Formats: sequence, structure tokens, C-alpha cells
Amino acid sequence: MVANLVPALSLKQVSKTYKNGFQAVKSIDLTVEQGDFFALLGPNGAGKSTTIGMISNLVNKTSGTIEVMGVDLDQHRSQAKALLGIVPQEINLNGFERPWQILIQQAGYYGVPRKVAAERAEYYLKALSLWEKAQQPAMRLSGGMKRRLMIARALVHQPKVLLLDEPTAGVDVEIRYDMWKFLTQVRQETGLTIILTTHYLEEAENLCNKIAIINRGEIVINTSMAQLMTQLEVESVLLYLNAPAQVAPVIAGMTVRQVDATTLEVDLKRGQMISDVFAALQTQGIVVQNMRNKTNRLEQLFVHLVQQHKEGSV
Repeated sequence: MVANLVPALSLKQVSKTYKNGFQAVKSIDLTVEQGDFFALLGPNGAGKSTTIGMISNLVNKTSGTIEVMGVDLDQHRSQAKALLGIVPQEINLNGFERPWQILIQQAGYYGVPRKVAAERAEYYLKALSLWEKAQQPAMRLSGGMKRRLMIARALVHQPKVLLLDEPTAGVDVEIRYDMWKFLTQVRQETGLTIILTTHYLEEAENLCNKIAIINRGEIVINTSMAQLMTQLEVESVLLYLNAPAQVAPVIAGMTVRQVDATTLEVDLKRGQMISDVFAALQTQGIVVQNMRNKTNRLEQLFVHLVQQHKEGSV
């Protein structure tokens, strides 16, 4: 990260209280640095969609300040909004318009010259495997295609910050993979800052370098993904053997369970290394063919931290 860059996004003492008195977001502070792939996670009703709504100016905040690339959203609204690309949770395309039209019009809304808009529209439609559908009404596109078109629409004016509010909901695995591959490439090439909300926690763990968890309108934790993972007390790993084992092997200081003849489950406490497990098994003539985590590590931590916050211990 280059020193002295203004944050891509800065929220200071931001709150949202509705007319019925419900406080959805409670004076949160949040900073996202330029180039981050940032996960904003929380259970349903935690305040994350309200936060995204306030950043995108779709929800009026009650108090606090929001800056995008150093530009105050209240004082310079048009300039700040031009720095943002937004992919909302709900599909909100005009079904009668064609993908080509949708991108050209979106670019024009931000003052992009038509020739440049046409070049970008072609690039994004091809990059997201939509070029063959460019002249078909959007209503004829599959759900996955509509999601990709929304990403193209959010990027066509080349924003500095991209907000993704559960962008892969209902999208099959192959399309999810292609979407993330494309966005990762864009981020690497342009320095795009990406802020993601998702219920697929394995996506967040694999993609994001920073993370904040929000619950009951409050930020529970805000740290790097690597630092958060060091808080995991016990990690369960499944080991797949190349030959059946008669009984579960014994490894000093570790708990080993036999799932079936060719599968072991090992609990690793904080600081214990998987390489030590392999070495101990090898001395017993047991060879590991493959391995995976029993459950998503981020999911374990997420559930634990949210529960702690409910109990008032975070």
C-alpha cells in the first residue's frame, strides 16, 4: 500500500435511526484503504445493507460523515457518487432494454463520451461472456447473466470503489468462479477497491484481505483477514488416506478421530502445524492423499464473534 493515500472509503460516527425509533446503525467508524478487497459481514438484520445503502446514498443517514476517496458525500454528492460503482442485492434492470443500451446509457449518465462508452461496453460484455446477448432484451437473460450485466453496468464508468451487495446470490458455482476471476483481475490491473457483503463466507475468506463484522448496528471487529484467522482456537481438518487404516492413529497433543477406513479428522489447536500431523502419520506408515477443512474457518469465527457480541462479551 502506497503511503499517504486518502482512504477509498471513510465512515465517521455514522448512524441511521428510522422514524419508529429503531436504530439500525449505531455511530460506526469504518475505513477501507485504496485497493482493498473488503468484506462487510453480518447476520440478517445486522445493519450491513443499511450501511451499504447510506454509502450509496440510497438511504439517508441520520448523522455522521461519509467520504469516498476523500470526497464528502454530503458536500459533493455528484462527485462522490461518480467514484462509486454499485451492484445491489436485488436485480433492478429494465427488462425491455438490451445489455448494449443499458451500458451505453449508464456511461452517459456519468458523462462518458459515446465513443468511449461503446468501447467500454464491448469490453465488459465480452469479458463477462455477454457479447452474444448484447442485443437481446435483458428479460431474456438467465439469472446469472443478469448478475454479470449488473457488474458490467457498475463498472462501465470506471469507478474507484465497487460495492457488491450479495452479488452471487442464486448464482451457480461456475458463474461465481468466473465473476470472481474477472473482478480479481480488474482489481489487480486498476487498483479498484471492492467492498463485498455475502452470506457465502468461503468467498469472503478466499477473496478478501480485510474484514469487518457488523451486528445489531455495531462493528464487532475490523481487522485483516490474516489477523482474524489467528483467533481461531481449534481448526478441524479432514485427511484422506491413500490406504485404509485399521484404527485411528495416536498423535501426541492432538485429537484424532477416524471417520471411516480412509478418512481421519484431526483437531488443530492454535499454533499447531499441519506439517507436524503429516510427519507423525508418516512415521506410522500412513500417507495422506488429500485434505480439507471440515468447516469454513471464517464461518466458525463469524458465528463465535456474533454470539459473543449478543452476550455482551465483545
